[in-house]
Amino acid sequence: MTSSPLAARLSVPSGPLFFPVTAYGPDGAVDLTAYRAHVRRGVEAGAAAVFACCGTGEFHALTPEEYEECVRAAVAETAGRVPVVAGAGYGTALATHYARRAEAAGADGLLAMPPYLVKAGQEGLLRHYRELAAATALPVVVYQRDNAVFTPETVVGLARTEGIVGLKDGYGDLDLMQRTISAVRGEVPGDFLYFNGLPTAEQTQLAYRALGVSLYSSAVFCFVPEIAVAFHHALRDGDDATVRRLLDGFYRPFVELRDRGRGYAVSLVKAGVRLRGLDVGEVRPPLHEPSEDHVKQLAALVDRGCALLEEDR
Repeated sequence: MTSSPLAARLSVPSGPLFFPVTAYGPDGAVDLTAYRAHVRRGVEAGAAAVFACCGTGEFHALTPEEYEECVRAAVAETAGRVPVVAGAGYGTALATHYARRAEAAGADGLLAMPPYLVKAGQEGLLRHYRELAAATALPVVVYQRDNAVFTPETVVGLARTEGIVGLKDGYGDLDLMQRTISAVRGEVPGDFLYFNGLPTAEQTQLAYRALGVSLYSSAVFCFVPEIAVAFHHALRDGDDATVRRLLDGFYRPFVELRDRGRGYAVSLVKAGVRLRGLDVGEVRPPLHEPSEDHVKQLAALVDRGCALLEEDR
């Protein structure tokens, strides 16, 4: 239930939700200086929250020690200006271990990613997230995707669980989302947060907004925050002309480029951060770098998107 400070701070987002990449140096080790610069730029550009060490931040590739260092760095860099939500995943034992590390590092909440590998039933999934929520005092947003897709009844159970404050949807079944929102609204008092967590969520946010879902993750914010902020403000203000112009001229071609390589939802974004002047290194295996031609296409697309913003001025 949403009685947490995190839920209150996210209920009316002032800007996009920022999922920073994790920076690595030439030797492959985490580069906390570059990472802090990346987080700082995002906050200064208008992020409403920082989601550290999640999907775009290569949670899967970090050791527990690196993870805690990055969460701690994000907390220090934001200095309370916006909340910091840390990823937590794998099986129940490891997920709770990461949750406790996030709490020790000063995080404001957790994004609970799907359990590793197994395809569990609804009863087991509910038990997993309840045990994770009980492991710390941090509020939890549960991430629905891949092997963790819930029935409306299970989400009602999640919403009734102390410490679970929201659901991030990376599955994309709008009929299921509508039934879920309706079931929770009818059976659980108070508010429950919903997030559009699909890759390049701006592309589908008009549809999610029609369901009453205003929160969404923005990977684009990592490397062209000015475009992400302009889109967010246009959605908020009902400026449909700007929304359509950015969707047609930037987001749709970006999604088409992103879909040309496996793992590009992370590696292409990281290439974009480097294009904009901050060396955050390459992705770690098993992800791979985008091709040189695709990076050139991304650079041209960034230029085109920025030019679209000039048309408003």
